[in-house]
Amino acid sequence: MTEQTIVCITCPRGCTMNVKQDGDEITVTGNSCKRGEVFAVNELTHPMRTICSTVSTAFPESPVLPCRVSTDIPKEMIFDVMKEINKVVVKERIGRGDVIIPDVLGTGADVIATSDLLK
Repeated sequence: MTEQTIVCITCPRGCTMNVKQDGDEITVTGNSCKRGEVFAVNELTHPMRTICSTVSTAFPESPVLPCRVSTDIPKEMIFDVMKEINKVVVKERIGRGDVIIPDVLGTGADVIATSDLLK
C-alpha cells in the first residue's frame, strides 16, 4: 500500500488530500469536490502539466513572444518540450492562438502564441 499527501491545483481552494493506493484500488480523502478526486487519481497514475513560456523572435521590438501548450502534457515530458520551445525563433508575424509548434513531440498539444505582440 502506498500513501501520499498532495495539494489539489484544480481550483483556488488548494485542498490537502490523502491518496491511498492498495493494488488497483485508489482512495482519496480531503477533497472538497469531484474534480479534486479526479486530480488526485490522475496525479498518482499519470500526472499531467501545462507549460507557459516564451519563444525568441526575429523582431527587435519584441525579442520574445509568450506562449503555452494548448493542453496538458505528461509531467515527465516537461523538460523535453521546453527544449523544443527553446529551439524556436518566430520569423513571421503571428497573433494570439496561432500555432508555433504543432503536436509538440507527439503529445497532442500545440505550442501556441498567447499574445498579439507581433500582429
